[in-house]
Amino acid sequence: MIFLILIAVVIGLLLWKWLDIRSVDELSNILKLVTSGNGQHVMSNVFQVDENSKRHGGELVASVLKAHEVQEIFVLCGGHISPILVAAEKLGINIIDTRHEVNAVFAADAVARLRQSIGVAAVTAGPGLTNTITAVKNAQMAESPLLLIGGAAPTLLKGRGALQDIDQMVLFRPICKYVARVERLRDIVPTVRKAIQVAKSGCPGPVFVEFPVDVLYPYELVVKEIGFNPNAKGFIQKALNYYLRCHVSRQFSGAWQKQDITPLEISTPMPKGEDISKIVELLKGAKKPVLLIGSQATLPPVKPDDLVRAVEKIGVPCFLGGMARGLLGKDNELQMRQVRRDALKEADLTILAGTVTDFRLSYGRTLSKKSKIVAINRNYSQLTKNEKAFWNADVSVQADVASTLVQVAALLGSTYTKPQSWISTLRQKDNEKEEANAKKIAPKLTNGFLNPLSFLKTLDESLPENAILVADGGDFVGSAAYIIRPRGPLQWLDPGAFGTLGVGGGFALGAKVVHPEKPVYIIWGDGSCGYSLMEFDSFARHRLPVIGIVGNDACWTQIAREQIPMFQSSVAVDLARTRYDNVAISLGGWGETIDAENVEKTRGILDEALNFSRKSEKKERKSALINVLIGKTDFREGSISV
Repeated sequence: MIFLILIAVVIGLLLWKWLDIRSVDELSNILKLVTSGNGQHVMSNVFQVDENSKRHGGELVASVLKAHEVQEIFVLCGGHISPILVAAEKLGINIIDTRHEVNAVFAADAVARLRQSIGVAAVTAGPGLTNTITAVKNAQMAESPLLLIGGAAPTLLKGRGALQDIDQMVLFRPICKYVARVERLRDIVPTVRKAIQVAKSGCPGPVFVEFPVDVLYPYELVVKEIGFNPNAKGFIQKALNYYLRCHVSRQFSGAWQKQDITPLEISTPMPKGEDISKIVELLKGAKKPVLLIGSQATLPPVKPDDLVRAVEKIGVPCFLGGMARGLLGKDNELQMRQVRRDALKEADLTILAGTVTDFRLSYGRTLSKKSKIVAINRNYSQLTKNEKAFWNADVSVQADVASTLVQVAALLGSTYTKPQSWISTLRQKDNEKEEANAKKIAPKLTNGFLNPLSFLKTLDESLPENAILVADGGDFVGSAAYIIRPRGPLQWLDPGAFGTLGVGGGFALGAKVVHPEKPVYIIWGDGSCGYSLMEFDSFARHRLPVIGIVGNDACWTQIAREQIPMFQSSVAVDLARTRYDNVAISLGGWGETIDAENVEKTRGILDEALNFSRKSEKKERKSALINVLIGKTDFREGSISV
């Protein structure tokens, strides 16, 4: 008798812990089921489970995404997540499948940036999730609001050696703003809503929600697979059956009760009035102000056009980086491209508007000690990076960058005048540097191959005004950043501070989904194209044509520039003059190689590639890849390659 009482107590404690029992009475009712012989239906009543429902947890996930105006989910299929994909498609959410999970996340990242909203990717458990880690970390450092949905092994098999069962939470905690594991259907809606809210609030970033497979499939199937013993005999076997019944009943408890699925309020840090006043006074007193605008300025709630008007009202020389490239178009008098170091050396006021004092500003050492410095950033760590070591802020504003600039512009008033003399001085220096670069562009060939600078100039001249550019590479893309001018706001995509190679295919896919009628160009090095060239298959299947440009010098040149002179060895940096265009053709696209034999046809080939992506009949449109055999130049000698 004592033994049975002890067993009942142990079972009671287990039930209390695992079944989320909310009262002693509820626990008492459940324990009575162990001897009642009619446990299934009584438990269904206790836990409010609809045994006959064919609905599943994937429907709840999809309903929340739809309510948050998610228009597409980027995926690589897997049995763990199938219910989400099927339910989302039924609600009109586009399911865009890729050939590698990392590219699904890169595509979602691009959507988040270009749509100024949340990007969503869903992948299966285990290796499906580990394949995404680079892209999630890239999104974290690029401050992109991203929801990653991952499958997981059934709840009862966690840690028991199930297929693809690993501790996924520990992998994503360090690189996500929020991680959660859902084990009951009634928790799906509030968890996904909160995840999206966290991703978009404050300083945006990625979030991760894990869904065990038995939380996503219908009740009937979960019961079938859970492992009941139909011939249970004895107390222990029957108790185990009841435990399993309680477990699955708890999972489905209150699953279909009505819940609010609408978006939660997003928190965006706004500047204080006194900070705006201080910046305005510094601007009015400055003779040589400089404005450095980084990617964070493109975050919502301010629209790019409103930010452009504010920047033009402030009217000081600007240097644009990351997602802010193209903000002022290609010919705005305020935008300087070539003389940033000189401008910072002479400046008496430097405004870091989302620009971080990391390696890109030599950790702050390029800032003048004589300059007043204003730093604006949502992230305190980024706001103060390397401060006191190499630079000091006169005004630090932890707030939304674009909102701050808009408020500064509004407070300047009609008496404020732009520093036109300073603008003219820098414009002259910038033009002189452009002319010096142009002298290196003149020859079409170098060492028997295309001069990359000459080709990039032709590419720049051929670009439509609405072109979106995806930068994915080292040396070739580094040169492109000096030659090619993005045409407008949110028309340039690069990885950001993480410097990740391989973003090209995924970013281009996401960009084309957001803007199907705009031409999307990937500017690839021949090294970086290898990471995502297979996505030409995805472009073809989803009829989302993009244009790939590969600068093919048969080398990882950015590394070779330092390694070979330093160590007199080319180990691991040599590639081949591979016909990457043939790969694109094999995957349903169009391709061409440009070399010394047809260099005079360069512009025509570029135009033909664009025409293929713009065919009047959607079914006739094709992605294109131009394989450009380029030679070596000294244009980027001394550039950082680590």
